[in-house]
Amino acid sequence: MLSSYHVPVMPQAVVEGLNLPTSADTPVVLDATVGGGGHSELILQACEALKLVALDQDEVALAAAQQRLTRYGDRVTFHHTNFASFQPNHAFQGILADIGVSSAQLDTPERGFSFRKEAPLDMRMNQQQNLSAADVVNHWNETELANTIFTYGEERLSRRIARAIVEQRPFQTTTQLADAIARCVPKKYRYGRIHPATRTFQALRIAVNAELDVLKSFLSQAPSWLVTGGRLVVISFHSLEDRIVKQAFRGDERLKIITKKPLVATEDEVQHNPRARSAKLRVAERIELDE
Repeated sequence: MLSSYHVPVMPQAVVEGLNLPTSADTPVVLDATVGGGGHSELILQACEALKLVALDQDEVALAAAQQRLTRYGDRVTFHHTNFASFQPNHAFQGILADIGVSSAQLDTPERGFSFRKEAPLDMRMNQQQNLSAADVVNHWNETELANTIFTYGEERLSRRIARAIVEQRPFQTTTQLADAIARCVPKKYRYGRIHPATRTFQALRIAVNAELDVLKSFLSQAPSWLVTGGRLVVISFHSLEDRIVKQAFRGDERLKIITKKPLVATEDEVQHNPRARSAKLRVAERIELDE
């Protein structure tokens, strides 16, 4: 389990972006999406006095982080929660959010995030929630499906795909759905750069986990959780997320934007960690508002 979580994206940029203070007696940092604990470990190593609060809605990820960070003892506090639902009881020197699905989730077939192997249509990040991808695919009407696939997947063939889903459902597995999508699209689309089901699977995952709504809610709250001078670092992996982060930073008078343009991974990092290819990192700092 732990090995799937070992490569944090843009590690140096994250630590530098947080700009961890050396003067604070015991700075506290929030890792709002701890995953397997890779970023958290780097943050803990960067400042020996620092304490860290780690959140994740995925119990498997949280267990991996607890295993990885066990040697840091009571310097780390873990919470099983979605970052938009978190209610802190103190302010933070820094907040990190690494948004979206993790490599470990994609690489665990039974979670149903990927169609590379046959698995149940699940896609729930929080496995305690009721709504799954199977519920969406098999019960939402054609218009709802088409709108979801178009909006969250930016899929231009959304209506055709939604119609095929409704005509052929019920679907039980990831591969059944992916094959049906591949069969319903034009041949030239079928053998394109990416699999024709890729954007639909992204859309379903976003819908199941309400990812964009949750991100907006988190970004509206997070600045109030920071001390003056504290940094908010957000890593996103597709244009829908990055657009929300960019607009939230620009529209919040409590924040000063540190990264005028998003930082991206170096060629060397992408070569060693392909997931970093689409990563975009933005940083903002909490400022004191004039009365």
